[in-house]
Amino acid sequence: MTEQQEASPDAVMTRIGQAIMLLHAGDREEARNRLGAIWTEIGAHGDPLHRCTLAHYMADAQDDPADELAWDLRALNAADGLADDRPAGREPAAPVRSLYPSLHLNLAADYLKVQRPEAARVHLARARAASANLPDDGYGNGVRAAIARLEHRLGPDGGGTGPGTYPGRFT
Repeated sequence: MTEQQEASPDAVMTRIGQAIMLLHAGDREEARNRLGAIWTEIGAHGDPLHRCTLAHYMADAQDDPADELAWDLRALNAADGLADDRPAGREPAAPVRSLYPSLHLNLAADYLKVQRPEAARVHLARARAASANLPDDGYGNGVRAAIARLEHRLGPDGGGTGPGTYPGRFT
């Protein structure tokens, strides 16, 4: 571990962020390798925020749509773990609620890629419902626009044959 990582208040999140920078720079393989190594360290029962963030971006690094779907399902499961950490009877905090539209949108896109349009519609409806929790800013508006594009692409028949394109994942 480097001195910078040791000085970080959250060294795991710093390392995840470094892998994300590699992913955004186009080095998917190295990002996948680093995220995989971190996942091995934190495990399937590690800190839910770490697992959610890592799985969300690990999905972005996948070449196979089925692998992408599996990682997005892990991200949703981890987000549910974040929400479960709230006191009884209380709603999840706003930052946790704001994760769900994007997580469900990505799952809808994944299901469409693996030719499961009904599952895509279920997650798209969940993304739409959860989008009410998004702020009226660039991020929130971008997620809502991506939801609308995927709804248009699914079309009224739900078979994914409608016009328009879904440009990929919304992260």
